[in-house]
Amino acid sequence: MKAEILKMLRQSDGYLSGQQLCDHFQVSRTAVWKAINQLKEEGYEIEAVRNKGYRIVDIPDRITADAIKSCLETKWMAKNLEYYDEIDSTNNRAKALGEAGGADGTLFVAETQTAGKGRRGRCWQSPAGSSISMSILLRPVMNPSDAPMLTLVMAYAATKALREKTELDIGIKWPNDLVVSGKKISGILTEMSAEIDYINHVVIGIGINVNMESFPEDIAKTATSLRIEAGKEFRRFELIAAIMEHFEKAYEAVCEAGSLEPIMEDYNRLLVNCGRRVRVLEPEHEYDALALGIDKTGELQVECEDGSRKSVFAGEVSVRGIYGYV
Repeated sequence: MKAEILKMLRQSDGYLSGQQLCDHFQVSRTAVWKAINQLKEEGYEIEAVRNKGYRIVDIPDRITADAIKSCLETKWMAKNLEYYDEIDSTNNRAKALGEAGGADGTLFVAETQTAGKGRRGRCWQSPAGSSISMSILLRPVMNPSDAPMLTLVMAYAATKALREKTELDIGIKWPNDLVVSGKKISGILTEMSAEIDYINHVVIGIGINVNMESFPEDIAKTATSLRIEAGKEFRRFELIAAIMEHFEKAYEAVCEAGSLEPIMEDYNRLLVNCGRRVRVLEPEHEYDALALGIDKTGELQVECEDGSRKSVFAGEVSVRGIYGYV
């Protein structure tokens, strides 16, 4: 009820009377009053005026389950939601619930991660009060070999949502980074539990630099935040809700098609690698090529210096000008 009251207050142009809330939820005025007080304790500034009702005055940048649910407009994605003030890793928690039979589409969000994970075992920093750390548990009906496509679906959905909410020129660095002004704002890590021909579950984790004002010296040249780029703060729970809405639509379309074809053209428009010289890093082999975009399976198509074309599935691709790479 508390999340629904918050949603109604957010959507109201004026005051909501206590009686309106009582009638809507079929509860007593005391129950409404308790919910309003709980919201106040969480930092929401709510004005109460006799004979008028309640009006929300200020909304804090706090990630809570109620805050996310108050602006979430999905059919099923993230309807089950777990929030933690602190956790080792949202991916770890999602994987544990996946093994225990957790519901498809469950979202795990943390204010702080103590052992956040990036690709290749790297650590992902999650400062309290300024970043987004979340993971989604999925049970897709597809071949395990197709699961890597889901990383690209999340990158696409997050880019679309963040561009919409921030008006920043955010792009995708294939396969799993979001960038703006040549610097990284987000990374994605996908982990899977599967049999030979069956997926038990997939966990997609995403970390986003939102309201950081600075970064440690060792990453300051390669990392940035939405706040630094836009010059203003953003409410993280609103960004989370928007990402989940875009992800649900893209995920359903891709699962139905069995490929990335429904989003491929739009994805390539957002791909900063497209039309640029890239350096492809493969085990014991590196080469320069021109990136042409992804195909419907998510492989990066490149044109080598001799004019031949190759599909890049694994390995890390560096883009000239991104992160200071040559």
